[in-house]
Amino acid sequence: MSHDHFDGKSAHDHLIEARSKGAKAMHEHHGTEVTGSVSSALDTAKELTFVLTALYLLLDLFNFHSPQIRMFIYLFSFGYLFWKGGRSALLGWMRLERVHRLIEEEQHEIKSNRDQEKEELTELYQAKGFTGKLLDQVIDVLMADDNRLLEVMLQEELGLTLESYEHPLKQSFGALIGFLSAFVLLTLGEVFAGFYGIFLSGIIVMCATGYLNAKLQNNDTTRSIVWNVATFLLSLGIGYFFSKIVLVWFLA
Repeated sequence: MSHDHFDGKSAHDHLIEARSKGAKAMHEHHGTEVTGSVSSALDTAKELTFVLTALYLLLDLFNFHSPQIRMFIYLFSFGYLFWKGGRSALLGWMRLERVHRLIEEEQHEIKSNRDQEKEELTELYQAKGFTGKLLDQVIDVLMADDNRLLEVMLQEELGLTLESYEHPLKQSFGALIGFLSAFVLLTLGEVFAGFYGIFLSGIIVMCATGYLNAKLQNNDTTRSIVWNVATFLLSLGIGYFFSKIVLVWFLA
């Protein structure tokens, strides 16, 4: 039997390599445990919260007045919205392109390397516990329908679950929801209580996103909230400290 399709590897080794390719295609910036749109929303809310709070701190350090700070924040946020929404959509499109490429490659393999595909299929179902006549019947049924065979090979060989892939625009919409949620809360905090308001709103956003992210993945919510808030505060503190040093150095 020719092993051109396997590149000299056994069917078992080829399946391991194929699963690795499928794992790379499954990978996305936001992860696979939470849907892309939800993860995009949470990620955008956290990023916007940190960036706007840090920007407020920096402008306040340089003695800008509240109306000026508010104007800078609004202008910056407008540009950030387009950047984050566009980036989320682009990442989604890139991921779909990888998946489509794997589907086309698998279709080509089914048409041109049927013996090797049958060998792979046999290896897969033997690992599931199928043996003897039942194994032969299952393989014959699957090999008789190219569309069904493609679906099975994508799922079993490459580990792809096509239903889990969201449209890139849906991920972009998730980023929009995350942006609006954080922006409204931060703006209300700043309008009613200035720095203390935006700072408190930032902590609330970090707590909420940490809780939701952990809850959706069945992780420890308390640990997630603590790490979210601690990272937020530490990052702000470091940025403020070094900005203060630079300001003193320039004014000296």
